[in-house]
Amino acid sequence: MLRIIDARTGEPVDAAPARRGLTRVEVHAPGSDTTNLRVLLVGDLLVRALELGGTPVWARLTGGRRQAELRADAATLGIRPFEDSPDVGAGLGEAQVVHVAAEGGAVPDGAVRIAVAPVEPGPPDHPGPAALRLALITRHHNVPVRLEPAGLDDARATLARWRTAVARWARQPSRPTPDDVRRRLRDAWEDDLDMPRVLDVLRHVETAPELADGARFETYAYADRLLGLDLTRDLGSPS
Repeated sequence: MLRIIDARTGEPVDAAPARRGLTRVEVHAPGSDTTNLRVLLVGDLLVRALELGGTPVWARLTGGRRQAELRADAATLGIRPFEDSPDVGAGLGEAQVVHVAAEGGAVPDGAVRIAVAPVEPGPPDHPGPAALRLALITRHHNVPVRLEPAGLDDARATLARWRTAVARWARQPSRPTPDDVRRRLRDAWEDDLDMPRVLDVLRHVETAPELADGARFETYAYADRLLGLDLTRDLGSPS
């Protein structure tokens, strides 16, 4: 079961109610800078992880005057749309509410919350949306991110390598994701959305000699339902 660290207490809490009722995810992003974009990204990852676990989710964004700009940037990063009306979803009987906000951001008193560490903007040249998404999840959401040229170059190179490999593996006979690999992936993201651990599992799968290429493909396609990096984009392209 997905557990998150509640920023109020520093203790883990269940993000999904035990009776599998609705979880409402409230994302508080009043600006349009990269830190607010990271807040929205963490909200997107939370929604994806809950859905992969079979939990119904209603997600809402509360923002400020520049919300339209934030939404446009979010769409380029593959962040799925959040509701913005306080009336949508009312009365659905949610069993859990999780608030996602920047460190020190305002959320209702007593609310379960995920605190997202700030992002120090990088160079003006944009690394591409998928590479930026990858760069932002290479650190746990409670660790500040500094978008430096070397890190952005590494994200670009990793993304290109993985997409090429996934397209190549897809041409081999399909094999199921090994149970232990699936378990390691789920253990990682269900432990406070630990994306760096998820990425470490994929790096192991990429080179593990005992795995068939068909199993590598299925593993990356499965993990990408959470990561949202469009790793299968180059399927069918010439080698």
